[in-house]
Amino acid sequence: MKCAAWTVGLAALVAAPAAGGAQWLGEPVWNSPKGGTGITIYGDYGRPNTEYGKGNAFGARAALGLGTVTLTAGVASWKPEGFTDRATSYGGTAAFRLIGGTLIPVSVNLQAGAAYREAVTSTDTLPTTTVSGAVGISISLPTPGVSVEPYISPGLRYHHRSNVPPGGKQNQTNVGFVVGGNFSFGLLGIHLAYDSEKFDDGTTHDVFGVGANVGLRMPLGM
Repeated sequence: MKCAAWTVGLAALVAAPAAGGAQWLGEPVWNSPKGGTGITIYGDYGRPNTEYGKGNAFGARAALGLGTVTLTAGVASWKPEGFTDRATSYGGTAAFRLIGGTLIPVSVNLQAGAAYREAVTSTDTLPTTTVSGAVGISISLPTPGVSVEPYISPGLRYHHRSNVPPGGKQNQTNVGFVVGGNFSFGLLGIHLAYDSEKFDDGTTHDVFGVGANVGLRMPLGM
């Protein structure tokens, strides 16, 4: 039943702004297919490409790992080049691990997320709701002293803008993908990812993200 629910949810997923790509504005769609248990706090930094809007994005997330399920809530603040104000987005994700654990080096998960971006009045940027759905696949490498998890995560992204004037484009659905890695040193860790999404107007929104995390985790095999 859980797998069926996640499959239906994934098919319905995806949304982001016309000026943005990933779920939290200016950042990749972060993922960790192998998941975990306990609470983890993340600090994130994103650097979009020129077609995305450039600028710098900063974010923070808190994740609760319950073995096969991981729930995350977060916020990001992004100031694209040419903006006088920062754009703030709030949202969360839920991830369900289908395959993986302490005895299996390959992990597969389904991840669904949603975020809302406020309007930016100084640039007439419309409020936007973002929904995303993805499949994550990772391999846990046997590296002494360090947990290394490279992963790929392709998925769908649906973009909905509110209060669009007549003739404007309100909705858009795209395919995006993420290539990333999670590195843990006990309770401390770092994460990085490259996110890419092509839009209907022919532009490709790419963003590189990196960050650090700290948490109290229990064994991943639960």
